[in-house]
Amino acid sequence: MILPSIANPDLVAVFDNKPRWNLPDHRRSGFHNLHTTARYAMSLRAPRFLPLRKEIDWTIGERPGVARYLTVPHFSAFVVVRGERILYEAYAPDFGPERPHPIMSITKTTLNLMLGRAVADGLVNLDAPVSTYLPEIGAGYAEATVKAVADMNVDNDFNENYDDSNAGIYGMEGAHGWRLPLDGQKEGTTRSFVCGLTGGDLTNRTGEALYKSTNSDVLGWIIERASGRALREWLIEIVEAAGLEGCFHITCDREGVPLASGGACLSARDLARYGLLFARKGEGIDGLRVGDAAFIEETRRSPGPSLQKPRDWIHYSRQTFTDGIWLGHGGYGGQFMLANPETGTVVVYFSVLENASAADPDFAGPLVKMMAELAAQC
Repeated sequence: MILPSIANPDLVAVFDNKPRWNLPDHRRSGFHNLHTTARYAMSLRAPRFLPLRKEIDWTIGERPGVARYLTVPHFSAFVVVRGERILYEAYAPDFGPERPHPIMSITKTTLNLMLGRAVADGLVNLDAPVSTYLPEIGAGYAEATVKAVADMNVDNDFNENYDDSNAGIYGMEGAHGWRLPLDGQKEGTTRSFVCGLTGGDLTNRTGEALYKSTNSDVLGWIIERASGRALREWLIEIVEAAGLEGCFHITCDREGVPLASGGACLSARDLARYGLLFARKGEGIDGLRVGDAAFIEETRRSPGPSLQKPRDWIHYSRQTFTDGIWLGHGGYGGQFMLANPETGTVVVYFSVLENASAADPDFAGPLVKMMAELAAQC
């Protein structure tokens, strides 16, 4: 006797090539619970954490730019931290200080810390082609340099246009457990997916960053291969140095490879603790260090290509956004983390955009400007 089953409804693509958890009507709940919705994940926790004390400056919330972003319907959380002080925080009624939230592509910034350490230790050469470290990689990356991959400066056939329901980014979700494969289709893995990508002349001639999350997963693989250390070990070091209080959840594929391109979920306060690693140029709690201070400084002083208009005042550099002063990154659905090493201030914003693509540059650009101004003055 065969017992019947049904597909998990959260993970089935039902409309616009999106699984139910990512449809606008379900996205807010889907985001707030992604750490338990994805098929595969791991949780990491630090043995000691960085205590944060409240010294609230109520004038921060009264700023028109801040107030606007705290009252939009997609808002989840907002935190401003300098050193060990919480200068301001606010949460939506259905969210709170201890709740984990997807940080999506902000996860990519962990690769800046890993790559900086690997370069400083002589394990990775930024000018070497990817095939030096990954001889099995396909034509989509083989001849690209590690630096081009880190700077989102590779022109291959992968498409990350969230307005295009047939874009490769949606197909990639099946490789890391964010959706079920189609009937009769074999479930892939993150690394089998990137190995299958194609490309001709990989040189980017647009003058703008060509944003591709697959770049980050290739970079993580290079770091793992060159160092002989699993990405999980690298992440444990980062979590411990940041002194996170709660769990650092990260989704992975069925082989257990963490989704370095966008799989982390953590609280707003813990993302601020993590951001302080960049504000302090790699210095963590109890004398722990991650990344490399010179590499972090070069990340913001020698940026790569600019983002597309209207955000062309931001550059993409070594898995971070920067304007030459702050370091940060955005995330699908309306997330941003920004760290200013000049002032030691970190600003974190969580939200869940409920439009079709879950992306809106007209929303994100003013948000980043508001956060940058706040971080420069606090």
